[in-house]
Amino acid sequence: MKPIASGKVREIYAVDDKSLLIVTTDRVSAFDVILPTPIPDKGKMLNHLSEFWFEFTKDILPNHLISTDYKTFPAPFCDMPELEGRAMLVKKLKMLPVECIVRGYITGSGWESYKKCGEVCGIRLPEGLQESQKLDEPIFTPSTKAAEGHDENISFERMCEIVGTELATKVKNATIAIYKACADYAATRGVIIADTKLEFGLDENGELVLGDEVLTPDSSRFWDMADYEVGRGQKSFDKQYLRDWLKANKFAGVEPAPELPADVVSTTAAKYKEACDLITK
Repeated sequence: MKPIASGKVREIYAVDDKSLLIVTTDRVSAFDVILPTPIPDKGKMLNHLSEFWFEFTKDILPNHLISTDYKTFPAPFCDMPELEGRAMLVKKLKMLPVECIVRGYITGSGWESYKKCGEVCGIRLPEGLQESQKLDEPIFTPSTKAAEGHDENISFERMCEIVGTELATKVKNATIAIYKACADYAATRGVIIADTKLEFGLDENGELVLGDEVLTPDSSRFWDMADYEVGRGQKSFDKQYLRDWLKANKFAGVEPAPELPADVVSTTAAKYKEACDLITK
């Protein structure tokens, strides 16, 4: 079996005219580069988190998930136990050519931009904000999907030009509604979701559908609420730890990427597992 598409983490297989199989590997990427060292069981944890969030948000917007039980997959996938826990049978969608990013806190590249010009992706924010501060309202900052290299931040107006104003507005509202609902739930589990990236597509009837992954440590920043303090960087349950290690070792996105030491692999795996357990158990 050969995938019809291979992403940084996921392999996508054709099943039939209406469905796909998405397999989540243990690969990890940072700065848009796939690292040579996998993180054990990372794929299963990402798959489980997405399954949880798809169920949690299904009343806000329909999603593409059909099943995560490999025994229910069409042949030959139903005879592949190695898929257990790390694959999803999903509806085939016409995916929108934009990534939908929502930021509830000012951090990362948003913080760097704010310090320079008082804006994040062209959105003017109040003066006097501190690093990691919660915003009065989440902001929507879409980007393009780059086939290679880095995605490019775009304005909402540019997104309207790409997909149309009506659809762009619907996507923006859905992105913020999903983020707010999930962030409120995560807060009850001691987790702050600082920001996240969502992807959407259109089904055979032209209806908007949530796809790809949802609120995993690969697509979101998860912070420990008990340790949260405005004015500094935060302890995270996502791959920010890995990014920080790479930066400290002078890697910022130019291949070849370095092999990861065993302690970095085990710490990264533990952070993924902690996030998964806090949210889903």
